[in-house]
Amino acid sequence: MDISSSLLTPRRATRQIKVGSVPVGGNAPISVQSMTTTKTADAEGTLQQIYALAAAGADIVRCTCNDQAAAEGLAVMVPRSPIPIVADIHFHVEMALAALEAGVHGLRLNPGNLRKPEEIKLVAREAKDRGVPIRIGVNAGSLHPDIYEKFGGATPEALVESARVELAYFQEVDFDDVKISVKASSVATMIAAYRLASETFDYPLHLGVTEAGPLPGGLLKGTAGIATLLAEGIGDTLRYSLTADPVEEARAGRQLLEALGLRERSGLDLIACPSCGRAEIDVIAVARAAQDALANRNLPIQVAVMGCVVNGPGEARHADLGIAAGKKRGHLFIRGQIVRVVPEDEMVEALVAEAEKLVAEGFEARLAAADSGAAAEAEADRLELLDAKGLDANNSSVKIANIRRQQAPDA
Repeated sequence: MDISSSLLTPRRATRQIKVGSVPVGGNAPISVQSMTTTKTADAEGTLQQIYALAAAGADIVRCTCNDQAAAEGLAVMVPRSPIPIVADIHFHVEMALAALEAGVHGLRLNPGNLRKPEEIKLVAREAKDRGVPIRIGVNAGSLHPDIYEKFGGATPEALVESARVELAYFQEVDFDDVKISVKASSVATMIAAYRLASETFDYPLHLGVTEAGPLPGGLLKGTAGIATLLAEGIGDTLRYSLTADPVEEARAGRQLLEALGLRERSGLDLIACPSCGRAEIDVIAVARAAQDALANRNLPIQVAVMGCVVNGPGEARHADLGIAAGKKRGHLFIRGQIVRVVPEDEMVEALVAEAEKLVAEGFEARLAAADSGAAAEAEADRLELLDAKGLDANNSSVKIANIRRQQAPDA
C-alpha cells in the first residue's frame, strides 16, 4: 500500500474469508468486484468478458444464476476463469444448489427475495459442506415487506436488520463464512447503513451504491459513497454498480483504491489463466517469469499469459498483448489477433520484446508487422490440440449432468 493510506482512518478489524484464492477481510488488500452483463448460459461470451474484467483490475466477478442453462454455463466457466466466480441468486433455492454443484467460489443471496428460512438454511448447510462463502446482499429496493413495514421504509436500520435476520438463520446451522452488504441507491442512506453495519457486525463488508446509473453521474455517486467509507476505515471489498460496460466498474474500483493509497500502483496489468485440462505449460511459472521481466519496464499495457491455444487468445482478446502455449510453441497475440508463433523457450523473451515495441510504435504498426503465416500456423496448432484433448478437457459435462439430475422433477 501507498504511505498515504496511513493518513486515513485505520481500517476496521474484521474476520477474514476466502472467495476462491482471494482473501477478503482481515488485513487482506481491499478487493475489486464487478458483474458480467452477458447471458451466463453463453459460457464463451461470458468468459471473454471475465478476462476483460480481470485485465481491468477485477479480483472477483459475479455472474447471475437464474436458470439451469446459467448453472451449466457456470460449470464450464469456473475451471477456466482467471478470477473467482460468485453466483448471484435471487428467488430460487434450486439455482443456489445448482451453482454450488457447478463449483462456484461464492454465492450472493438477497434476503428480500429468497425468504423461506428452511431454504436459506439448506443453502448455508450445502455451502458449509463445500467450503463456499456467502454474501448476504441486502438491497434497499428489495427489502422483505415485514422489515420495510416495521421500519417505515428502507432506512439504514432496516437494511442492517435484514442482514441480522439472515445471519441468524446461518448461525442456526453453524455457518459463518459470510460477508455482508447493505446497499442503497441513496448515497446518504448507503453511508449511514454501512456505518451502522460496521458497528453491528465483525464480518467483512462489501461496499457499493446500488443502481448508481450511467457515467458520469453513476461514477460520482459510487465514489461518493465508497470513498467516504474507505476513508473512515470501513470496507473490505467493493463494486461500482454502473449502467455501463462492466470493465468501467473494475477500472474505477482499481483506480479508486490506488488513489487512496490502498492498492499498489503499477503500469503493468498482467493476467493469467488458472490452468485447465488443456494447459501445455506451467502457467504459474511462465506468468511469474513474464511478470518479473516486465514489472520494472513500467509499460502501461494489459498482458495475458494463457495456458493453451484453444481458448487463450479468444478469452483474453481484450488484453493488449498476450501469449498462449501449444505444441511446444507460443502464439503471440495482440488484442486477440495472432501476430507471431515462437518456440516455447522463447515465449517470455518474445512477449517482452513485443511489449516494448507495442508501447513505442502503437497497435496499428505492430498488427501491420504481423508474420504473414502466423494466423494459419496458429490455427493448425489449435485444431490439433483440440483434437487431442477433446471439447471438454475439464470434464464439465459431469457437473452439468449432476445439475440436470438435481433440477429434474421427481419421477
